[in-house]
Amino acid sequence: MMLEHILVLNAYLFSIGIYGFITSRNMVRALMCLELILNAVNINFVTFSDFFYSRQLKGNIFSIFVIAIAAVEATIGSTIVSSIYRNKKSTRINQSTLLNK
Repeated sequence: MMLEHILVLNAYLFSIGIYGFITSRNMVRALMCLELILNAVNINFVTFSDFFYSRQLKGNIFSIFVIAIAAVEATIGSTIVSSIYRNKKSTRINQSTLLNK
């Protein structure tokens, strides 16, 4: 595949993730859009690593670290969202007032 096609795909994924993250009112949707952003960045790392440094795995290794961080973020984020839902009975971002106190 050509580099331009992959970059256009990543631009679409990244922009969909940014748009969804900015406009989301639900915490779960915001976390899913953040994962979409991280996946677009990972595809960029692997693409540029393969295109420019074909014998070195710098982008692939960095991508593995980002995937591990995204897994931890998803676990901690879903735990926080479930505890907020348990206490407030809502996962809407604008209704959460836990940080105001």
